[in-house]
Formats: sequence, C-alpha cells, structure tokens
Amino acid sequence: MMRSHRAGSLRASDDGSEVTLCGWVDSRRDHGGVVFLDLRDVEGIVQVVVDPSRAGCEQAHRVRGEWVLRVVGTVKRRPEGTVNPEIGTGEIEVAASGLEVLNESEPVPFPLDEHAGEVDEGTRLRYRYLDLRRPAMQLNLLLRSRVNSSLRDSMSRQGFTEVETPMLIASTPEGARDFVVPSRLSPGSFYALPQSPQLFKQLLMVGGVDRYFQLARCLRDEDLRADRQFEFVQYDAEMSFAGADDVMEVVGTAVADAVEAATGERPGAFPRMTWHQAQERYGTDKPDVRFGMELVDLGPVFASTGFRAFQAEAVKGIRVVGEGAASRSRLDALTDRAKGLGAAGLVWMRVGEGGALESPVAKFLSDDERRDVVSAMAAEPGDLLLMVAGERRVANHVLGVLRLDLGRPPVSEGGLRFLWVVDFPLFEGLADDGSPVPAHHPFTMPHPDDLALLDAEGVDLLGVRSQAYDLVLNGWELGSGSVRIHRRDVQERIFTLLGIAPETARERFGFLLDAFRFGAPPHAGFAFGVDRLVAILAGEENIREVIAFPKTQSGADPLTGAPGPLDPAQLRELGLAVAVPQEATTRPDPER
Repeated sequence: MMRSHRAGSLRASDDGSEVTLCGWVDSRRDHGGVVFLDLRDVEGIVQVVVDPSRAGCEQAHRVRGEWVLRVVGTVKRRPEGTVNPEIGTGEIEVAASGLEVLNESEPVPFPLDEHAGEVDEGTRLRYRYLDLRRPAMQLNLLLRSRVNSSLRDSMSRQGFTEVETPMLIASTPEGARDFVVPSRLSPGSFYALPQSPQLFKQLLMVGGVDRYFQLARCLRDEDLRADRQFEFVQYDAEMSFAGADDVMEVVGTAVADAVEAATGERPGAFPRMTWHQAQERYGTDKPDVRFGMELVDLGPVFASTGFRAFQAEAVKGIRVVGEGAASRSRLDALTDRAKGLGAAGLVWMRVGEGGALESPVAKFLSDDERRDVVSAMAAEPGDLLLMVAGERRVANHVLGVLRLDLGRPPVSEGGLRFLWVVDFPLFEGLADDGSPVPAHHPFTMPHPDDLALLDAEGVDLLGVRSQAYDLVLNGWELGSGSVRIHRRDVQERIFTLLGIAPETARERFGFLLDAFRFGAPPHAGFAFGVDRLVAILAGEENIREVIAFPKTQSGADPLTGAPGPLDPAQLRELGLAVAVPQEATTRPDPER
C-alpha cells in the first residue's frame, strides 16, 4: 500500500506510531529552518513538520499548495500551547522522516477553502475536479454515498429485489420533454432516454417480481432550477398486492433508515395531510411545515360584507408576526408580487394597540368586521395582515407563495419535517381541447369511491380523486407515488378521457395493455429524487452542491463544453441533417 493511514484519521492515541501518508498540500508555512505543511486527504488535515536538512526531506522548501506528497514520519503530540481544537488532528502532528513529491501543481484558479463558495459557480464547475477537493464537497459526496447505501440495505431487508431497467426506450408521455437518441441501425427512428422506469416496473409486477427497487438514472428535458437537473438519480420502488398504506410504510422506513445513517438520529413517524388540506392551509401541495403563518379562511368574517373587493368566492389571509412597521415601499412591492402571481390585488392591514387596524380599506369595513378579522387571525399589536380575495385556487396560491417569501427559513434550519400529502385530484386542469390533464401520470388508479364517476354524465372530472401520494420534506417535494391501474378497461377509459385515441394508445402503450390481459396483479409504487434528499440533509439550497458533475442553470457543462455540435461524419452516419431554429442560434453560456 502506498500509505498506512489517512491523514485526517490520526489522533492522540496514535502517538509514537510510524505512518505513511499521501495527500495534497493544503497550506505551507516556511519558517526558515522548519517547514510546516498541512496535508489534506479525504479524511481531513494533519500538520506535518519537516526539517529540510534531514536526508529524504530536502524538497520541503520547494513544495507549494496542492502539490501531491507522500510523507513518512512519526506521530507526536503537539507542544503545549499549540493544540488546535478546530480540527480532529489538532492534538498531534507528524514529524517527517521522508518526503516524496508525487506530482506538482500549478497555482489553482480559486482557493480550495471555506471561501470557495463565494467564487462564481461557473468557475467552480469549469474546474469541478478542483472544487471536489474541498472538504465541504467531500462531505457532501460521502453523505450521498451513505444515503444510497442505506436505501439499498433497507430495501433488501424489506424483501425487495434490485432490477435495472433499460436506458434506451420508446418515447412515452411522462409530463416533460424526452431526450432522444437517433438509431444508426434504423435511420429516421429514435430511442428516448427514460424520464422514469414507470412502465417497466409495472411490467415487472406483471412478471411476478413482487417487490422491485433500483436507484435509477432518469432524464427530463425541462427547465433547470435549484432543485432540478436534466439528469437525476431516482429511488424507485414497486410492490405487488399492495396499496398506498403498504408503500408509505416501506418508503417511510427506507427514508428513516437513510436519515439515521446520515445524521445519527432517526426521524419520527411521518404525518399525513390531504391535498385539499395542504392547499387550504399552506396554498401548495408541498407545504413547508417548519414555520407557522398558515392561511386563514376569512370567508365567514366577510360573508355579508359591503366591501365589494371582498365579495368574492374566497377571502384568505396570512399573519406576518411583528412586521406591522413595514414601509410603504415594502408593502407596494408585496402588492406587485401578488399581482404578478395572479391576484387582482393585495389588502394589507397594520395591527395597532387594542386591535386597531391601519389600512387604506379599513374605512370600508364595519366595526364587527374589523374586530372579527383580528380575532380570526389571532393578530396582536405590531403584526401585519395580508389578504387576497378572488377565486379560491388563486387566493391560496398567491398567499402560499407570499408565505414562503416572508417566512421560509434556510434549508439548514428548523429540523427535518417530513409529510405525506394524499388524496390528490386525478386531473389538475383542462387542456385547450377540453380533455383533462393528469395530475401525476396516466397510469394512476382513481380513488375507489370515485371510480364510477369516470363514466357518469355531467360530472366535474376535476373533482375525481386519485390514489396518489407525495412525500414532502421542508417544502421540497421529494417524490411521488400511487396505486397503479392494473385493469385494461380502466386504463383504456383513462386514455379516452385524456384524448388519447385508441390507435395512439395502441401504438404507444400496446405492450402495457397487452400485459394487462394476462393477470396483472394490483400494484403500487413510489419514486423520489435522491439529489433532493441529500441536499436537505447536507443543508444545501441547491442540488448542484451534492452532485459530482452537474449542469449549470442553462443546461451547460463548463467542464466538458457540452452540449456541442456533432461531427458532420457522425451526422451522415446517423442520417441526420440539423436545422437550427432562429431563436436557438447561440449556444448556452457555459458560465450560467
């Protein structure tokens, strides 16, 4: 072995041990007669004391930052008064008896210390192999490894079989655009890269696998943001002869195992909330329940109001504690924000002593209404009340966003608050042609109490519930699951409602419909993004910080230069001719 120990693993108990270490020079202090080197590896940093006059240590004076060294020496306790309590190796140092330069390094383009986070992200990603040397990135990747390992162990203990599904598949509607791959052997035909293993895991259930899982790589061509990348790792599971409760129990156990492996503490039971409750109380289907500021239904307060702006389908409000002194410019900015989110306007009220309200609309409200709104919102002097009136869906959404804008703590604060959101609507809206749009994917089983409504005349399909469930953590949607359709007649009915003609359904999903003819068992499953779970556990606001080689916000890879054009010879071999749309004649900025 090239080394006997890792640098950061040494402790006072190793005093007197002969060790051989390998790593990078984190810092160097040359005091003339003696050179002090901080040697860094994946475990941490240890101080190495080198006497350049000693045989085998002559190169110490020329060593510089990020040079790769091999050091032979003896572990010794540090002299009194020189202990460094900030690092694990702070009680000891290594007295070098030999020093070998394994490789030299040019000056690095940015510091590889705690200040690297202040460096432009494009530069960090351009030199990602240097950025990965930072302790913070090393810890994030180790955390990710522990989470993945724990998930695998947990699923195996619960009787699941790990099965890999294909990466080259047929294009299927999954809610986002596919990445496609041209076929050289079938010119003019294309594979798609999987947005999820959805259809294959259902086929595994038909195939009698019973309990399947994998950590699947998935790809979706959608706009990027802090919690989304083109490619991501998805914890994916499916169970035969199981319902929603069974899946939530298995997934909850696996996630709790992963959290315990990562943090040393096991979370408690995950509470449940219906989709309707989440919308009414938090204005979103992925509520962050780490803080209050819940939406209050003020409909009863203003049921008989003479104030025309509040004569609406819904009047909802939030209480912002202690913000009653907000400036008029701040209130105007909040009003503009509300309008930008779809509200007709925003009503604000400052709460004064004795519950007195200061607001441009206060004079239009009765004494009872002013008193009751303070009571309904449990307001106190110094608070700021924000209200939106209009369509209930819009009022909930607008106040839900303002609630996050004004109250959401950093991801690293407030602990881990898991939540199951259940009883989603089967359809989330109507397309231009009047057909319903599925809220999850078209393979979700309707709620058993609402199944008959699919064939009823005059039924508002947007009120039909599904057997779908989401796992939410601190306001981030970790993932989604559902009981699947396993009956051919129900699947064909859903396709018809979605406006998918029988011939189109046959062309795209014939293999699934055929499988349902041969005794498909009832089955249910779930999938969540490992990137998001690890980011929250690491206290990171952006999943790029827990991915070894991510893309930028514009989808570019500054490290490799992707995406880029293909060689003309490759295009000819694939039978492709590229016509670039006029609005896409420039390549993404690799630094964005």
